[in-house]
Amino acid sequence: MSNKLKLAIAVALTLAACGQAAKPKSAASDAPPPGKGKGFNHDPFPSTYHAYPGVPTALVGATVYDGEGGRIENGTVLFADGKVTAIGGPDLAIPAGSTVIDAKGKWVTPGVIDIHSHLGDYPSPGVQALSDGNEATGPVTADVWAEHSVWPQDPGFSRALANGGVTTLQILPGSANLMGGRSVVLKNVYARTAQGMKFPGAPYGLKMACGENPKRVYGSKGRQPSTRMGNIAVDRQTWAKAAEYKRKWDKYEEKGGEQPSRDIAMDTLMGVLSGEILIQNHCYRADEMANVIDMAKEFGYHVSAFHHAVEAYKIGDLLKANGVCASVWADWYGFKMESYDGIPENLAILQKTGTCATIHSDDQNGIQRLNQEAGKALASGRRAGIDISDELAWTWLAINPAKALGIADKTGSLKAGKMADVVLWNGNPFSVYTRPEKVWIDGAMLYDAYNPKLRPVSDFELGQPGEGDVK
Repeated sequence: MSNKLKLAIAVALTLAACGQAAKPKSAASDAPPPGKGKGFNHDPFPSTYHAYPGVPTALVGATVYDGEGGRIENGTVLFADGKVTAIGGPDLAIPAGSTVIDAKGKWVTPGVIDIHSHLGDYPSPGVQALSDGNEATGPVTADVWAEHSVWPQDPGFSRALANGGVTTLQILPGSANLMGGRSVVLKNVYARTAQGMKFPGAPYGLKMACGENPKRVYGSKGRQPSTRMGNIAVDRQTWAKAAEYKRKWDKYEEKGGEQPSRDIAMDTLMGVLSGEILIQNHCYRADEMANVIDMAKEFGYHVSAFHHAVEAYKIGDLLKANGVCASVWADWYGFKMESYDGIPENLAILQKTGTCATIHSDDQNGIQRLNQEAGKALASGRRAGIDISDELAWTWLAINPAKALGIADKTGSLKAGKMADVVLWNGNPFSVYTRPEKVWIDGAMLYDAYNPKLRPVSDFELGQPGEGDVK
């Protein structure tokens, strides 16, 4: 190559390089990476909950179920500043200044946790104008959030507190859809807004549904899904889109550049794939639960709990092996084809298998008697020869639902450092004759059967003594 040609090539390359350098860049293409999980605000409706004031308290002389399977006779439970400080026997030292309550002949437990409720979204009174629990306009409505339908004045909240000792509950959108939207976990406290009830630090859930409901609702409209295979097909198509959506956001958050477009529904599914949102899956049949577990493995997410799992007893080993909780009724089944193969020993068999099992309500009346529902399941197990202690059965109402909701480090048992969500029962809590006598949430007494001023009354009930206002 001649020197003249080399010079010409060098000039051409220089000009080309200059041309590339001169190419205009958008501001977006130069944007620095925001960092993992920081591409957009994941908490635009944050909890504004603040605990009500309480006093240092000592409950002495009670039978104590700690919520994790432990039992103490003639026990003492101490709490202060919103936290459980200690539990023990009669020799446990009581700090000076504590309010001491004689609990002899009574029972003390952690507050009841209902993992499946629609209070606030389907409030009492249950009229059409207040029916806001099912966005049944498409098989996938992962963009809706249950908290945006919650009516804090629903009198059902105070009924659950006073009659059922319920201190925490998960509000789910309904089950018409394959992906019905986000759930929210609430403290059962009086508040003006849903945000004022939101359990601080509790993960969101994504409500999914198997089986008859989605295929009936959308099949009757002549659209997919109309079969169980259609259910899974739509689910998989949606998860595939979510995986692609996540890849775009992961790339942007890691490397910067132009920000991807937001899709509110895909935000929720991406949250599931990232592990920050938990799957709460309505599913009755054992074979369908197995299909869902395989689908979860295909797309890399985890099912936290199957709800209404009337056939869970058939696959207890599979649920245990995959770390999936089962939430069931004591004896409600047979009301539609997919619920026919239920048995009252379901919960006891799951307990024997070692599965994380819980009792749930899905009902504004049932939530007031979950202690009795657990008692029925316990009795059914014993009749079948499955020996389960009372204190172990209380895990169905306490630490197990707390695990399924991702809040077991904060509540669900009477352990030092946990939230002081406590119920004093006037007798054995598995008896139909027993009622909550006092209920504390974060150490604040919110219900006292002997003090009408400590019975929550919603604005809806004010001035209506027969509707709850007992002052």
